[in-house]
Amino acid sequence: MKLIHPLLSMSLIAVLACPAPAADSKKDESEKAGAALFRDKGCAYCHGAGAVGTKKAPPLLDLWKDKNLSTEKLNDQILNGGQKMPPFRDSLTDDEVADLVAYLRAKKKPEPPPAESDPAAPAPQQ
Repeated sequence: MKLIHPLLSMSLIAVLACPAPAADSKKDESEKAGAALFRDKGCAYCHGAGAVGTKKAPPLLDLWKDKNLSTEKLNDQILNGGQKMPPFRDSLTDDEVADLVAYLRAKKKPEPPPAESDPAAPAPQQ
């Protein structure tokens, strides 16, 4: 019986013990991008900051729990609207819709990055 070289076996153990961060990193980035879109595209106006809900629209915090709500249904709701929700087909790209869905499906909603200031806005007077 031939044994594996000790250095090779240690390397193999290290590789198997460390999960691939690329998929999680991409998912995290998509969720963060979705959080910024949620804020910047007007979703928070009706659904509240952090998707907590308001009198205008329901909370969206627990969408990740709904096993009957497919990605296709979420895409359709965002793009075509429904009930009192307006459609966003003309103001969102497919990638933006995917980021919004990633944000809505996130168990723990990430905070959006700080909003970019408008360079055309006048500087505050002192």
